[in-house]
Amino acid sequence: MLQRIRNRKGFTLVELMIVVAIIGILAAIAIPNFLQFRLKAKTSEAKSNLGAIRSTQVAYFAEWNVYVGNQAPVPVANRAGDDQKQSWIPNGTTSRFSIIGFAPEGNVFFSYSMDAGATDANWPTSADGFDVHAYGDLDRDSVVSDFWVTNLTTEIQKAGGTF
Repeated sequence: MLQRIRNRKGFTLVELMIVVAIIGILAAIAIPNFLQFRLKAKTSEAKSNLGAIRSTQVAYFAEWNVYVGNQAPVPVANRAGDDQKQSWIPNGTTSRFSIIGFAPEGNVFFSYSMDAGATDANWPTSADGFDVHAYGDLDRDSVVSDFWVTNLTTEIQKAGGTF
């Protein structure tokens, strides 16, 4: 009878419990890291679009000697608590981004705005420079992250948020 027990094939309950515990520990470590990597990947949208907007602003300035600005955040004004993609131009409206020829492909996680040195809202251009901002709250903590770039630097800056 002892020989029959030793010849049985399979795992004991203790061995299976140890494997399940190891998988649980690995999952507890991997899932938060995965979620953080997802947030960082989504922020690449803002960085990429800000770079593209900056390039189009510089090209526009080279041709017209002014920068375009005074554009309120597009597609939505307030991104606090909103981690969903939004249609770039809702309901077929237009924005001043079309003046410089910028339009992202598909929907966006961030809202974008342009500021220029002009004080006249009726003529939204300035030769003094520009700031372009991307606002988003991808982690839904109601703290909006603000990425921005100016005509003076190509480096993307960031304020607020945790990612």
